[in-house]
Amino acid sequence: MNSTTQHSPFLASRRGFLRSLAGGSALLPGLVSQLLAEGGPGGAASDPLAPRRTHHPAKAKRVIFLYMSGGVSHVDTWDHRPKLFQDAGKTVAVNEFQGRKGDFKMVLKKPQWSFDRHGRSGTEASSLFPHMAGCVDDLCVIRSMRSDHTNHYEATLGIHTGSFTFARPSLGAWVSYGLGTENRNLPSFVVIAPKTPYAGSQVWGSDFLPGAHQGTLVTPGPTPVANIHRRVATPELQKLELGLMARMNARHRMAREADPLLDARIQSFETAFGMQMEMPEVFDLSRESDATLSLYGLPRGSSQGFGWQCLMARRLVERGVRFVELIDVGSSDNWDAHGDMLTHTPLAKNVDQAIAGLLKDLKARGLLEDTLVAWTTEFGRTPFNSAADARGREHHHWVYSSWLAGAGVRPGMVYGESDEYGINVGRNEVHVHDFHATILHLMGLDHERLTYRYSGRDFRLTDVAGKVVAGILS
Repeated sequence: MNSTTQHSPFLASRRGFLRSLAGGSALLPGLVSQLLAEGGPGGAASDPLAPRRTHHPAKAKRVIFLYMSGGVSHVDTWDHRPKLFQDAGKTVAVNEFQGRKGDFKMVLKKPQWSFDRHGRSGTEASSLFPHMAGCVDDLCVIRSMRSDHTNHYEATLGIHTGSFTFARPSLGAWVSYGLGTENRNLPSFVVIAPKTPYAGSQVWGSDFLPGAHQGTLVTPGPTPVANIHRRVATPELQKLELGLMARMNARHRMAREADPLLDARIQSFETAFGMQMEMPEVFDLSRESDATLSLYGLPRGSSQGFGWQCLMARRLVERGVRFVELIDVGSSDNWDAHGDMLTHTPLAKNVDQAIAGLLKDLKARGLLEDTLVAWTTEFGRTPFNSAADARGREHHHWVYSSWLAGAGVRPGMVYGESDEYGINVGRNEVHVHDFHATILHLMGLDHERLTYRYSGRDFRLTDVAGKVVAGILS
């Protein structure tokens, strides 16, 4: 990876604190030695989370990745196809249905929500997302996304890792690997999810990258992260215990050959120590104003719902977390509307105001200028079905919609389009690899240079494909 160490101002003060903490004793030697190594040559090599230089000037410093699990219908949300309304009930011929090849006669299904133009840009959005529709002047809506697989597992893996078949490092892990962290008391990559999604923890896994880059899972509720509060009586006693543990870890490590799993385990203890110092304050919303909570649609005292997830994302990125992913629900009760499209209604209500509130809050605080917000799903839903009276829609990876907002993205625009019925890409296709390449580009990373050698091969997020979508860049 062609990135070199770049030092942040906080490191100097942190080094001073650690030297003072050690006070000439053996206190916390593993943690101290690792963090002090950031100041000298080879710091990046000895510390996987040390801040690193970008390949080119970056527009974005951090990412909030909003993932709607299950397959949101593009033709019911962001992709207005007037002819689909007009020709509903007519038949069309397709050569694949639910992953099966063949000749199929399908019936066009009318969308169940109306579309209107919004904002100065006039971007069309459906009545399913009234709050997000009010933010279209800040969005770049991509109506020509394409995936490679029609199954949840493979498509979920693809939108997160670029691989549709094998586990690979996730997008968040690649960003952490490429840029390091801005705050050593918090993970560089955080995932907030109420339930486990399709493909499980592979969605935020680091795979062959150093384990320090995998996502840290936060679960909405009264205890978002287990064991976040110390169990010993005083901070001094905890420091003594950690010092003893660090010495034992160092002795254990020196007696063994290089083991990335062991290194990741030791790193996790050190990250946990920092989290105990700072994470409780992140979760404390008592100082957030009633106006801010209302913006997210979050009742005071609540720690549930997508509003809580979105507010946590803002609080994490403003404290230096590089990559925050918010997952809406898991591998059940999600956007997978086979039986009835009206199941989209409560799901949309759960996320719509929260996401709009996040965009407005970031913008008001000046954070949207250097924070990239991405909204996506693993695929869309068929504009047709096998029967005229079918209430739902099936999986559809040939074309679907996503959007980007914030740092470096042209606001108030639509990029690409589907065909007249929303069945195939009509113009300016954006493959999943292109989507990833563009996100990395905005973070200052060249997707072709961000590589990691594993099993004799240089791997990258975009495999051997992908191109930056220049048409959406500001």
